[in-house]
Amino acid sequence: MGISVDIVHDGLAEQARPLVDQLIADKVASKLAAQDATLWGPDAQPEASIRLSWTTLHESSRALVGEIEALQAELAGEGIDRIVLAGMGGSSLAPEVITATAGVPLVVLDTTDAGQVADALAGDLSRTAIVVSSKSGGTVETDSHRRIFEKAFTEAGIDAASRIVVVTDPGSPLEKLATEAGYRKVFTADPHVGGRYSALTAFGLVPAGLAGADVAALLDDAAAAFKLLSLDDDTNPALWLGAAWGAAHAQGAEKVILADTGSGVKGFPDWAEQLIAESTGKQGTGLLPVAVENADAPGFVTAGTDATPIAIGPDVDAAFMSTAGELGGLFLLWEFATAIAGRLIGINPFDQPDVEAAKAAARALLDKPVGGEEAAPNLTIGAVEVYESGEWLPATATTLADVLNAFLAAAPDHGYVAVQAYLDRLDDASAAVLRPAIARASRLQTTFGWGPRFLHSTGQYHKGGHQNGVFLQITGAVAQDLEVPDRPYTLGVLQHAQALGDGQVLAEHGRPVLRLHLTDRAAGLVELTKAVQEVKR
Repeated sequence: MGISVDIVHDGLAEQARPLVDQLIADKVASKLAAQDATLWGPDAQPEASIRLSWTTLHESSRALVGEIEALQAELAGEGIDRIVLAGMGGSSLAPEVITATAGVPLVVLDTTDAGQVADALAGDLSRTAIVVSSKSGGTVETDSHRRIFEKAFTEAGIDAASRIVVVTDPGSPLEKLATEAGYRKVFTADPHVGGRYSALTAFGLVPAGLAGADVAALLDDAAAAFKLLSLDDDTNPALWLGAAWGAAHAQGAEKVILADTGSGVKGFPDWAEQLIAESTGKQGTGLLPVAVENADAPGFVTAGTDATPIAIGPDVDAAFMSTAGELGGLFLLWEFATAIAGRLIGINPFDQPDVEAAKAAARALLDKPVGGEEAAPNLTIGAVEVYESGEWLPATATTLADVLNAFLAAAPDHGYVAVQAYLDRLDDASAAVLRPAIARASRLQTTFGWGPRFLHSTGQYHKGGHQNGVFLQITGAVAQDLEVPDRPYTLGVLQHAQALGDGQVLAEHGRPVLRLHLTDRAAGLVELTKAVQEVKR
């Protein structure tokens, strides 16, 4: 099956048509395939010139297949068949989609929640290898996971170095450390590929292949798609998808709804969320992806604004755009389309200028002595402590419903709500029901992200995109914390610092931030879910 795009909206297709014609006349598809760094203007050219190798990964990654298969056979021969992946953002989202779609198990650690990491440690370590993936080699979450697992292997009488596989950029601190420590295998990825475009690099292929996915087939699918995606022709689906996004954006749309209804590809909206948010959300503009649970259309639906579940913007009626194809081809299609949309919107789709701010704020908090420095909550209601940032909470608020009503009233028309759950996405999975519940109550498009995972995804848009979001942070008491070996903080302290740091940066951008701290996670989630049902707007 080849890749395709279907725009189920005559008006949007008509608006996209002249953009497609111009893209064809400018030979954008073939230039992109040839890695022409001039496509996004002179300001973007320096970054683009070192970020375009993703267009030909179907060729350049082929040599990895044999290496991955050989290592998998070695590990299997030693009875090692449980793969844990420690990685954030682009280092984990694609492998999770690949393995879920292939139906093979992969334990993904993209969290600083002590409970979730403890669950991964509780698996059979005698059968476990961990893939430590970090492009920079200095990702704090991933480094913490590496330290914790290395200690756990050693304490279990297992040679830790023989169980650690590293994926990183050449020359990174992690490559040096892994080589000196004698880790089992070091895979270096193409440094000229940004994290969100890295699905078909070693970052996507190594953990997925070790877990048992057919990564050679992914590259075959991408190779077949590339032939079509490089054509300067109106049969090229990437031109239509990118042009549709560009046309909708020009009409005032700023949100893209992502849903999967029976495609067979598992978790694709979460991967596309990072791709679109980090690529377009900057300079006060962009497209905010909103991953939803379902939609009344086949495949992947893209659309977005505030009042209706599936719509493309305040000035465009409901528009459904679905894509179809095999996973390797879909990765490449959406990457091409996003880069093309960036050209039409007028931004550099390869930088992420606002990602570092939250990291810096979290590091600053970690450097402070622990304890005593945090302000008291504005209110304590049952198992929920209320912390308000932005002076929008009235003194008359006495219930959680009152707090939520005031918080949502602070959102501007056509704005959005971002629910950010710094919790265990397995044991606290019920928190995800808050997304559709708040969307119904607020009549605003509502995103949901597990913290700190979303900081490597939609976090860029929150600071760099349209400044019309309101932010609901949910943190929780840590029942049993985990030490990070040779670091002056625990996972619980790190997770808390990440939430506070991001909240501080958002508040500095003038955005309303509400943090609800659950002193009892289970009870607090029940109380919060009930309060959302009482919201009236």
